[in-house]
Amino acid sequence: MIKILVVDDNFDVVEVFVEMLNQGGYCGSAASSGEDCLKIIRNDVPDLILLDIMMKPMDGWETLEKIKGEITTAHIPVLMLTSKQVTPAEMEKYSNYIEDYVLKPVTNFELYNVIEHVFERQQNIQSNVDWARRCGVDSGVVNEYALLSRSIDINKRFLNIIETRYNLNNSYMESSDSICQALKKLDATIRFQKTRLQQIEDKIKAI
Repeated sequence: MIKILVVDDNFDVVEVFVEMLNQGGYCGSAASSGEDCLKIIRNDVPDLILLDIMMKPMDGWETLEKIKGEITTAHIPVLMLTSKQVTPAEMEKYSNYIEDYVLKPVTNFELYNVIEHVFERQQNIQSNVDWARRCGVDSGVVNEYALLSRSIDINKRFLNIIETRYNLNNSYMESSDSICQALKKLDATIRFQKTRLQQIEDKIKAI
């Protein structure tokens, strides 16, 4: 059974998410703080972490950096939980560390979809990586392929979050210009990554 750790300093929120996970056939467990999370995963590594952003004294971002800074825990997929709009700056800074955002409140169906998408993406990439290695593709090329495949999917989801969660036509939104710039930058990044990924795929097929 897939083990998922929910990290939130609000006991009621943790209870709700753990129950949702258990109802969905997952094995949900709880951590009441960033420090508690780090202590738990050193001894019992989960398959995925749902990590709340707004915690005290150690917030979700600091906890995330510590998780990814440890060799034994860096591989754990992390989904960030938040009830606020995530800024483009946060997306850009932490996109290499996280798999997705879960915006609260969330329905059981929405939560399960996000979780399953993470594992399906991992499985698809690993399957293609294994195939490329069997074909004798250089390990550096294989690693770049895996990183690009993951990054493109995550960036596309982040782009969708920005577009759907921010009302860019709101004249009272002071940050609308910066958000528009972030959209353009993210779109350009995705197009560049797709081009490079296509080059790698062509190279693999030619072997």
